[in-house]
Amino acid sequence: MALKTIPFYKEINEFLASIPSSYSTQDPNFYCLRLKENEVSINNYKPPFRKDFYFIALVTNAGETKIIYDDTNVTNLNSFLVFQSPGLLYSFMRDNSANGYLIYFKQECFSFFKPNFEKEFPFFNVLQTNFFKLNQSKFRDFAPHFEEVFKAYEESNETEIHTVAALKMLALLYQLKSFVSDFNQWEKGFTTPQQIILQKFIQLINNYYLEKRTVEEYSEFLSVSPNYLSQTIKTVSGKNALSFINDRIVAEAKSLIQYTDFDIAEIAYNLQFSDPTNFGKFFKKHVGITPLEYRKKANNK
Repeated sequence: MALKTIPFYKEINEFLASIPSSYSTQDPNFYCLRLKENEVSINNYKPPFRKDFYFIALVTNAGETKIIYDDTNVTNLNSFLVFQSPGLLYSFMRDNSANGYLIYFKQECFSFFKPNFEKEFPFFNVLQTNFFKLNQSKFRDFAPHFEEVFKAYEESNETEIHTVAALKMLALLYQLKSFVSDFNQWEKGFTTPQQIILQKFIQLINNYYLEKRTVEEYSEFLSVSPNYLSQTIKTVSGKNALSFINDRIVAEAKSLIQYTDFDIAEIAYNLQFSDPTNFGKFFKKHVGITPLEYRKKANNK
């Protein structure tokens, strides 16, 4: 059986159809989707994928929702804010209680505004998904600004370009820029050069863990020797560099086993293993039980 390729959605409607959902947009560059509690038309789990457009989400009542974008599954979210650039690898598990605002857009929707987009809005990072946990107070601060964008979007004609909504979206981006800038200034004060290498290493794993499985491949990305990368990661984190790669694969495997009805062979090929036997050996080595035993244990909780 041939290895499956990672889905890459060029168009917003193509992605919406894959969730799957009945939603679609007449504007190929811009779509606002209200995430509602008990939204049954969207699958709860989405395996790893990439898309060719930007994404922002402001979500509350997240329940058991998991955002899977680095070497850990982020849980206990309550409320959160996510920024994602095109091309990044991503997957998620959505709790039915979640609600909020999802915005998908291409830079072309800002035909009146053409700066270097990632430079102007650094929370859109080509190396990583940027994620912020929020308390309820901060969610309430942000929600009215998102609501302005959605109101303008929903009031415009379905067949026209959403110019007013795009203008309000631009204003929202600048409001969010101030928040993220303050957050990042606080973070930078605690970052050493070695920690920066660790951060970049984890970001690269997030983007390439399904395709690249060796420390040597990541050292080439970072323009350092494999030995230097291994020593740096060990010094900063106390963990071996290879364990970060394996842990990310294991995290995705656990999600696929627990939250989908894919059989183990399908999961193996989704995760780019050459065959189910190799996947089973890998999983048991790192988890201590077989994939089927893990599924049975998870289903009995």
